[in-house]
Amino acid sequence: MKVIPRAARVYIGCALLGAGASILPALRPGAATPWATVALLAALYALCELPARCRLLGRALGGSVPMGTGSFFPVLLAAALLLPPAAAALTALPGSLLARVDEPPAAPRRAWRAAATALATWAAAQVAEVLSCARALGHGHDAPDFPYALLPAGAAALTFCLVLTALDGGIRATADGLPPRAAWRGLLGRALAPHAVHGLAGLMMAVLWRSTYGPVSALFVLLPMYISCWVFAQYHRERAAHQATIRALVQAVDIKDRYTRGHSERVGHASVLIARELGMAEDRLDVVRFAGILHDVGKLGVPTRVLRKDGPLTPEERRVIELHPEYGHEMVRGIGFLGEARAAILHHHERMDGSGYPYGLHGDEIPEFARVVAVADAFDAMTSTRSYSRARPVPTAVAELERCAGSQFDARMVAALVRALDRHGWQPTVTADETAAAPTGGNVPPPRDAGAARPPDVPGAARPPEAPGAARRPEAPGAARRPEAPGAARRPEAPGAARPPEAPGAARPPEVPGAARPPEAPEAARRPETPGTRPKERA
Repeated sequence: MKVIPRAARVYIGCALLGAGASILPALRPGAATPWATVALLAALYALCELPARCRLLGRALGGSVPMGTGSFFPVLLAAALLLPPAAAALTALPGSLLARVDEPPAAPRRAWRAAATALATWAAAQVAEVLSCARALGHGHDAPDFPYALLPAGAAALTFCLVLTALDGGIRATADGLPPRAAWRGLLGRALAPHAVHGLAGLMMAVLWRSTYGPVSALFVLLPMYISCWVFAQYHRERAAHQATIRALVQAVDIKDRYTRGHSERVGHASVLIARELGMAEDRLDVVRFAGILHDVGKLGVPTRVLRKDGPLTPEERRVIELHPEYGHEMVRGIGFLGEARAAILHHHERMDGSGYPYGLHGDEIPEFARVVAVADAFDAMTSTRSYSRARPVPTAVAELERCAGSQFDARMVAALVRALDRHGWQPTVTADETAAAPTGGNVPPPRDAGAARPPDVPGAARPPEAPGAARRPEAPGAARRPEAPGAARRPEAPGAARPPEAPGAARPPEVPGAARPPEAPEAARRPETPGTRPKERA
């Protein structure tokens, strides 16, 4: 469960106090509150939000239900045009409290949502009341005053949008620790067009509600809203499929290279921290996260023995490793939603001085996302414990990045990461399955003693390098290895004892006179020999 910062708790508390103050006039004795209209609109808004939370209703609607609040804001805007401000704010509470919450903690999120929508509806109703919207809507046989009615409806929708945007930016700044400029960037631009459409739909609902056809006719306006919900749900299904594709690729890399398990997700997280500090738009943050998560997907094309090798790489093995950015680019270049992430996967090992790979690009020739991922990748590699190196403290890793800024890394990206770490901190994680003590010399483990006893093999574990020149004795399939003391003589066989037959297709090495016969598998059966004769061996 995510812990809500103290500043965010104070901010939510202030919003709740403001929402309570806006609703209070409607609850005072003697207030002329039209409770029938309030109850109908509140129930309608709650009923619209309920399918997203109720699985049974969601399945009855074919599984295409709204994934969040906002799809039925026309109901709230209609309330803002029809009701006094305090009564209009009341209509937002039931639906906001019943709406779906995807992430914990649910209670504070629902409380915040109810307070924000109540305040936005109250402000929109205040503007509509100032512009005499009730008179412009007409009543019964009185026709609405068009086009004047568009003015209070548009002003109310704009006010609703501005208040929600301001409140959302504040909660992002206090809960996520974003700087104010980054917290509000892009929110208003993305919200204006949808709220303009919601304002027109709310005006239609209000006009029909006040007409001779009554409240029932206003329900027909919700049909387009449900169509928009269906489109919205399809978009989220496609997005979920994208996420599943990426998770499958990352899991495949983690299974193959067990020493970097979890590395991809942390690089994606660090890349988003850098991108936010640089002021990138929200839609680019998703792409840069994909770039960080998938930057090593090309390792699927690298032999496992090279990835899991404990010792230093040979020049040939290093050349194979350096092909993984091109392998990764080939794997993902047909995935359209990755966008700029594909270039980052290809170029994240380029260096600012042109000495990187695969193409030796210089400076700004390297794509921006690739420069972001390069810093995030190096930082996590230095702060994570692996089989061949111990994790460095965060200040040491930052000092190393700053030392290499300008030659290997983009100095702007390094500075952005430093600012993000000062604001959010970092929790380094052990990524190897075994947390053995790191060697004292560099990133390469000390050479093993050729005469040292080998530990038992673990299934799936990387085999340590053997001593040069050491010949491995062939083993029979399924045979259990029994250690023998050096120079120990084998027990002589009884005359005429039957030897078990040899395994089909097994070739016996020539015997040297006086040489000790290698131990045989207990399960293998040998054929009996006649004195002076030897059975013909199978090829």
